[in-house]
Amino acid sequence: MLCCCCCCWLKWRQASDILCDKRVPQKLKDKFYRTAIRPAMLYSAECWPTKRRHVQQLSVAEMRMLRWFCGHTRRDRVRNEVIWDRVGVAPIEEKLIQHRLRWFRHVQRRPPEVAVHNGVLERVDNVKRGRCRPKLTWDESVKRDIKDWNISKEIALDRSAWRLSINVSEP
Repeated sequence: MLCCCCCCWLKWRQASDILCDKRVPQKLKDKFYRTAIRPAMLYSAECWPTKRRHVQQLSVAEMRMLRWFCGHTRRDRVRNEVIWDRVGVAPIEEKLIQHRLRWFRHVQRRPPEVAVHNGVLERVDNVKRGRCRPKLTWDESVKRDIKDWNISKEIALDRSAWRLSINVSEP
């Protein structure tokens, strides 16, 4: 998780001359952020079993960047929702869940004998996890996301219905 934040800040530093320049239109900054920086932040996010603190770290890093190129600081007391609307992006937590559920659909529609299907979705319940192993697994994260978003696993086989149910629209 820390690696993704570092990679994202590296992309930010490479483009900070453009993103922090007041002469560059806000719309161009927004598009650049959505196409270069955010994908670096969410790279391989489909496979992460994220804890709340991981999502919080990503959210804090994203909001710092968005405030920075909008020309605001935390002292200005501008709400996050206002900044998200101004930039035209959805919260990173929702996009992270969307990526994870999109990958879940990909795994779900594979035949049962495929290794990725067996390794991810079919776990043995009575196995004790080893010492220093994460307590939260990817499939538990997906189950939590499906429950939070009120989606049934059965519609994963219907592509259009699934995409509509997990779509996070950009404001």
